[in-house]
Amino acid sequence: MLEFTMIEPGGILRVTPSGALTAEDFIGLNRFADEYLETHEHLAGLLIEAQSFPGWDGFASFAAHLRFIRNHQKRIERIALVTDSSMARVVENLSGPFLAADIRDFRFDQYDAAVHWLRTDHRAAVNLLIVLTSHAELGTTGRKTGFWLEELASPYYVFIDAGATVTLASPLGGQPPIDPNSDAPDAATDSTRRFNADPTAQAALASTRRLRDIVIADFDGVFYPGGHGPLWDLADDPTSIALIQSTLEAGKPLAAVCHGPAVFKNAKSPAREPLVRGRAVTGFSNTEEGAAGLTDVVPFLVEDMLIEAGGVYSKAADWQSHVVTDGLLVTGQNPASSASAARALLSLSRATVSPS
Repeated sequence: MLEFTMIEPGGILRVTPSGALTAEDFIGLNRFADEYLETHEHLAGLLIEAQSFPGWDGFASFAAHLRFIRNHQKRIERIALVTDSSMARVVENLSGPFLAADIRDFRFDQYDAAVHWLRTDHRAAVNLLIVLTSHAELGTTGRKTGFWLEELASPYYVFIDAGATVTLASPLGGQPPIDPNSDAPDAATDSTRRFNADPTAQAALASTRRLRDIVIADFDGVFYPGGHGPLWDLADDPTSIALIQSTLEAGKPLAAVCHGPAVFKNAKSPAREPLVRGRAVTGFSNTEEGAAGLTDVVPFLVEDMLIEAGGVYSKAADWQSHVVTDGLLVTGQNPASSASAARALLSLSRATVSPS
């Protein structure tokens, strides 16, 4: 039989074979892994732990094992084999062709070392910049706006949990304004609750760097959260426009989510054409702005602006996650797209940086 559990934090699937294995064991393992992957991007690692591998010498057991590996090949980053059995070599040799994962052997008494290896991110370390608005007034309504908290918090932890170094910046520096609606109880998410309770994150937010002091050479990628604030300041900010243009010209990835793509309004390509012309993009849709009741308040609609600038705009149903990647440019439609857009930026950033 197979015993399987998740080791958290970190998303490590621990599999312990004991006794003869059956096809039903692997059906249960697949179901267990699939249920986890419904709410997680990947398995950080697979830990196979057994003093010996009883029953694994049968063809049926190996075939079932290989089907599991094949089905999850793109979702497993590392495999640790914790055993003193020579069968580990056979498992490794048969699994290897199906995987991009790293496979490493550990003695049976090295369980802690195996878990540490699985939890350690061995990919290239990257330095990422998140640019936030400094604008706090929602037009002439007398209401407050700013950045949308979920669109900062989710990407922030996608980056931090992956081992990236994160710097926050804004046009004025210091504490940027949070849209109060995004910090209300009914807008709370696991990421925003974690961010609000994280003293390190709160200190970083209270002391964002001034955008004019940022040098793109210090960073491997740039992320723009939304909220309505960027429509009034970052869309026309010369320093932000120059940063956007220099980021792509330097061959570094750039992402923006929800109202964040408003920052492309005045950005140009090296040919002095609108930056998004001919590019696949998305951003906060007209119907979502209408649902928010702010169509006649905002200075422009993100969807209309992207289309008028020549972008190849697409969208999903309102409030559903939708992320578009075109070369080094990543855009997300709405708050639900924040984490996925961040993961896309992280992947592109790592691809342009050699591991240290």
